Amino acid sequence: MFNISRSPMYDEDSVQPMRDELVAVGFEELRDAKSVADTIDVKDDKTILVMINSVCGCAAGGARPGVSLALQNDVIPDKIATVFAGQDGDAVDELRKRITNMPPSSPSIALFKNGEVIFFLPRHEIEGFGPTEIAQKLVTVFNKACTRKGPSVPKEQYDKVLSAKACGSKIPLYQQ
Repeated sequence: MFNISRSPMYDEDSVQPMRDELVAVGFEELRDAKSVADTIDVKDDKTILVMINSVCGCAAGGARPGVSLALQNDVIPDKIATVFAGQDGDAVDELRKRITNMPPSSPSIALFKNGEVIFFLPRHEIEGFGPTEIAQKLVTVFNKACTRKGPSVPKEQYDKVLSAKACGSKIPLYQQ
């Protein structure tokens, strides 16, 4: 099970489609601080893409399909992972410790290599852009910094992924 030391902000069942959308295209969920550290603090010259997922319908509703589309590229990061803001607090805090000189931002997307951020796409560069525009920003970075052969999942699987768009203000809060 997951080691979650504080309660999530939103009802888990309500955000599950937002989690599933990324898992369906190959993302690994990092639900606690240890899994973030174990994933990011690797010095093997491989690239790791981490998306800070969010319930925001406008920004995350474009970011999730955008990053999914980017992962259909011929060149992709070696590993792809995600943490969920407002849900996996310890994991998000641990990841944000590694994203220095940037204010906290969710959704956002970071590319790491040898434990260092080599690219960061904050919310203000996601919000207002469509999935295709977000994907193009990421593909440009993938083509320069990554070497793994893509896509992350076969096109047939990608074509079946449903995008979750919901406004966070309409998602029920977590009830203890």
